Parts: sequence; C-alpha cells; structure tokens
Amino acid sequence: ILAHFFTKNEKINLIKSAGVLIGFSGIVFLFSDSILINKGNFTSAILILCGSTFYVIGGLLTLKKFSNKRNENFTASILIWGSLLLFPICFFVEQPWNLSPRLDSTISLLYLGFFSTGLAWLLRFYILKRNGLVFQSQVAYLIPIFGVILGFIFLKEAITSKVIISLIAVIIGI
Repeated sequence: ILAHFFTKNEKINLIKSAGVLIGFSGIVFLFSDSILINKGNFTSAILILCGSTFYVIGGLLTLKKFSNKRNENFTASILIWGSLLLFPICFFVEQPWNLSPRLDSTISLLYLGFFSTGLAWLLRFYILKRNGLVFQSQVAYLIPIFGVILGFIFLKEAITSKVIISLIAVIIGI
C-alpha cells in the first residue's frame, strides 16, 4: 500500500491487490487457530506490526534514496550499522562476560551472521531493485511454504488439509 503512494512505478492494480489479499488470507487461515491477541501478548503483536512496517519503509527508502548504490556496499553498511547499534544492547542485556560459549556455537553464530544474513540481504536488495517492492513483499510469502516443507522433511510435522488449502492460497497469491 505504501509503495502505491511513495513510488512512481509500483502502483497497485486489481491483480496485485487480489494476489496480496489471497496470499495473506492463506497465511491467516494457516495460523488462525493460534492468532489470539490478548493482554498478555498485545505488546508483542504491536512490535510485530511495527517490524513489518519498518521492513516496508526500509524497502521504500532503498528504492528512493539508495537505488544507485551497489548491493554489496549497501548490504555491508546495513550489517555493520545493525551490529554497532545492537552491540551495546547485547552487553547490557546478555552480559556476555558471564557466558562461556562453545566453539561450535560460536562458529554457527558467525556463519548465520555473515553468510545466511548477508546473502539474504544481498538477495533482498537485488530483488527490490530489479522487480520492485510489491514483488519483493510477495516473495516473503515463500517463507511459510518452505517452513511447511522443511518441517515435514526434518521434523516429521503433519501436513493437514488446512495446511494444503493455506499453501494453495499462498501460491495463488504469489
């Protein structure tokens, strides 16, 4: 919705609107039995909404202000600034001087930070610059599809008719 108002070439039309609504409806249907907002989790629900909003605003700013920058430079900048901002919070909250992490967990943390997160941000900016914000937001609908598939393969989770209906709606929405 924000892309419609703040970009020149990302206008929402009937097909895009239908795709977003059908895909989102599939996600809501998939998690409908566990979507309960009450006093205990209201703050969490607001923070999730804020996170999603800032994710879109970040995409808009990328398109408007940084579209002429290289993906590698922009990704490195985001990761460095994010680390610098979170580092003091980590010291305050986690008190790392009291921890004694194993080598394998430290290597896993470094791998997730540099490769998985770095690669995901590179792909995000590539898709964003090449295909636009609306398409990039629709790509996010692939996450639950792969979550269900990987959950079935590795965790032996059941695939029910509700899951199949939800995933069909997500695929149609994409």
